[in-house]
Amino acid sequence: MSIIEKAVEKLNSSEVDRQAVQPRGESQSVNVADGNSTLNADSVNLDQQSTSQPSPPPNTSQSIDIEISFEELAGKGMVTPDSPRSPIAEEYRAIKRPLLTNIEGKGLVDIRHPNLIMVTSALQGEGKTFSAVNLAMSIAMEQDKTVLLVDADISKASAGRLLGVPDSSPGLIDVLEEKRLHIGDVMLHTNIPNLRIVPAGRVHDRSTELLASQSMFRVAEELAQRYSDRVVIFDSPPMLLTNEAQVVASLVGQVVFVVAAEQTSQRAVTEALRMLGDGVVVGTILNKAKHAFTSKFGYGYGYGYGYGYGNTREKN
Repeated sequence: MSIIEKAVEKLNSSEVDRQAVQPRGESQSVNVADGNSTLNADSVNLDQQSTSQPSPPPNTSQSIDIEISFEELAGKGMVTPDSPRSPIAEEYRAIKRPLLTNIEGKGLVDIRHPNLIMVTSALQGEGKTFSAVNLAMSIAMEQDKTVLLVDADISKASAGRLLGVPDSSPGLIDVLEEKRLHIGDVMLHTNIPNLRIVPAGRVHDRSTELLASQSMFRVAEELAQRYSDRVVIFDSPPMLLTNEAQVVASLVGQVVFVVAAEQTSQRAVTEALRMLGDGVVVGTILNKAKHAFTSKFGYGYGYGYGYGYGNTREKN
C-alpha cells in the first residue's frame, strides 16, 4: 500500500470515529419539569438554568422557527443587525439606554419588574408596533441581553406579522387558556440569536379576562424573575381603544409611550397616561417628528415618571 493510500485510509478511519462520537443532523428532545408544566428543552434554550444564573450563550446550531428578513425590515426603515450604524439604529440606542439603566438598578427609583417593558400609544396608527420591534432589535444587539418580544396586541398581532410569524401560530392566549401549555412551548427562535418571539395566539372573545387572570400573573412573574439577563417587551394595544392595555400595564415596570408628532392630541395623551396608574416608569417616544436640519422624519425620546380598535384578524 502506498503512503498516499495509507493516509487516505487513516483519514477515513478518523472521520468514522468522529461521527460516532458526535452524530450530525440529529436533535434530542428532553422534557424538563417546571412546576405543573412540562416543556420541550429543544424549544427553549432560555429556560434551562436556575434563577440565579443568566441565560446560556446562544446556541448557533439551534433550529430556527422564524427567519426574519432583514432586507424587508430595512426597506421599512427599521433597525436590523446588519446595519448597526444606520440613523434609526442610533436613535434606538438612545431610546433603550435609560430602560437598560433601570433594569440594572442604576435609575433614580426602585422599580418592580424593570425588565418587563410595555410599548403602547393612545390610539392606533402612532407607531407603537414599529417602536416595539425596533426596541427589541436594538436590545438584542447588546452582548449580555436576551430579548423576548411578546405580541400582546391580540386583535391585531401586528408585531408577529411584521416579523413573519404565521397567524396560525399558537401564542400567549393559548398559554393562558390551556393549563398544559407553558410559555416556552410557544416561544419561537429567530435567526437573531438573542431574540425570541411569543406570538399573540388565536383571537379570543375573552382575551381581556385571560390577560387579567392568575395565569397571566404567573407568566409575568416567571418572565420577570427567572432570568437576570432577559428583557421582555410587550407590544400592547393602544390605551384608549381596548381594556387589555391597562391589564398589561399593571404587570410591567416600565412603559414606552409612543406619541405621533402633529397627529396625537394632547387630550388623548393625557387621558392615556392617567390610565397607566401609579408606580410605573414612563418614557415617551415622539414618533414621526420632522428634523428641521435634515427635513427627514425621525424620533425623539423623553423620559419621566408616569402617574403613576377594531379587530383585523378572524377567529380560528
